[in-house]
Amino acid sequence: EDFKRTLQFMTDYTFTHRPVVHRNEEVQVFRMPLWKRAFDIAASLGAIIALSPLQLAVAVAVKLDSPGPVIYRSKRVGSNYRVFDFLKFRSMRTDADQRLKELSSLNQYAADAGKDSGTSKISLDDEEMKKLLADMESGMLFADDFAIPEEEHQQIVDTEQENAFVKIENDPRITRLGRFLRKYSIDELPQLFNILRGDMSFVGPRPERAYFYGEFEKYIPGFSNRLMVVPGLTGHAQVNGGYSLKPEEKIIYDMEYIEKRSIWMDLACIGKTIRVVLCGAGAR
Repeated sequence: EDFKRTLQFMTDYTFTHRPVVHRNEEVQVFRMPLWKRAFDIAASLGAIIALSPLQLAVAVAVKLDSPGPVIYRSKRVGSNYRVFDFLKFRSMRTDADQRLKELSSLNQYAADAGKDSGTSKISLDDEEMKKLLADMESGMLFADDFAIPEEEHQQIVDTEQENAFVKIENDPRITRLGRFLRKYSIDELPQLFNILRGDMSFVGPRPERAYFYGEFEKYIPGFSNRLMVVPGLTGHAQVNGGYSLKPEEKIIYDMEYIEKRSIWMDLACIGKTIRVVLCGAGAR
């Protein structure tokens, strides 16, 4: 399923929304500045060594707290559409993805949408289609085999958009230890290896799954432009609201970073991130 989603994403977006600069019809892919890569290698290697006792202790605690692997791997999209394994200490139960469907009842919008789903759709044969063609001017939308009032269609679209951005409060899938790890962002420490490997940088837009790029691009044109740079452990959006921001707000900060990025901006983001982590204002 991961492979299918990734292939579909690349088919739909790599060739139609390629966020690269065209000069004289030659495609220029993104290259990380030397200063940024040098800093990432030195800082990530130093942090891995210095924090190795903590990471070992967390690994043991995760293993003892709940059954399952210590490291959670997720396919994320990086610069130039390269897909990589995004690493975190596991903070959820191993059946978290399956339970997400069960928890959809916690989302009021999703529950309300399901009640009347399809009730106003009218199945059409050829004769009925001819009779209803006259209604097009009065706001009826037609698909191959059904018609639906335009107003209701817009409500469905709005509901789907709202659902895409819902975050479950007090998520029961999170383990006891996981809540602590998330509060102080300790679950993010394995991403130091992503940085050392070159998948990520210390500062940049947070990486997303291919599926979410596909969904967000429907509602936020240009969202895939975040892929012009290497994703980061922290970012300009994270230190200016982070989890309280909606995707359409995050993209504003992300694009500001992409346009103005510099070593000073990176250092400022890292400094603010340290302050946020020490205050325990990480993900819930």
